[in-house]
Amino acid sequence: MLRVATLALFLMLLPNGNAMADDQVTIYRCVDAKGKLTLRDSPCVKGQQQQQRSMVRPKDPPPRPVAKTVRVKPAAAAMPAEIRYVVVNPPRPLYECERPDGTRYSSDNDDGNRRWVPLWTLGYPVYRERLALGDRIGAPPPGADAGRGGPRSAMGYGAFYGGGTWVQDDCYPLPQDEVCAQLSDRRSELRRRYFNAMPSERETLGVEERGLNARLRADCGIN
Repeated sequence: MLRVATLALFLMLLPNGNAMADDQVTIYRCVDAKGKLTLRDSPCVKGQQQQQRSMVRPKDPPPRPVAKTVRVKPAAAAMPAEIRYVVVNPPRPLYECERPDGTRYSSDNDDGNRRWVPLWTLGYPVYRERLALGDRIGAPPPGADAGRGGPRSAMGYGAFYGGGTWVQDDCYPLPQDEVCAQLSDRRSELRRRYFNAMPSERETLGVEERGLNARLRADCGIN
């Protein structure tokens, strides 16, 4: 073990010349007449026993990386998660209403157009009070009301139809696809009218178009 340690120390002290460029070194082991052992990098002197060996020059290990001290910041106090509420409004309905003549129109509510109709159109007869001088006082002659459009009473000319009431058109909700199609058609119509409209009418058409644009974006996803 002592010889190995001595040999290693000797190799470390050898100069780094051009002959050592390939990391090879020749060691000479010399023993004189008295048995003294000498290690050298040159041949032994005369009269000494010589042994030589080629060895790889030992190298120092690469320097160890210096560990860096990383300072860890204390964790911040956990903030409560932000809660956001998204309010989604349901699409606004659109209704289709029908007039007595069969024509149709659209409405934002189910309150159809109101109109005043005579009660006789709904099948409700109203009778005149009898006069003290007789039923024929002030009445038209028999048969005079034949072409007036009102049905005659089974009780004869002594009865008439009168009075009236308010009625509304029937309205029905449209499917959402049909709602979007009608709103889009309405916007196209407004844009066509806008170019030929007077300045005062253009302002009104512009307000209505902005409302349609907002409704198409919110309810139909159409820009």
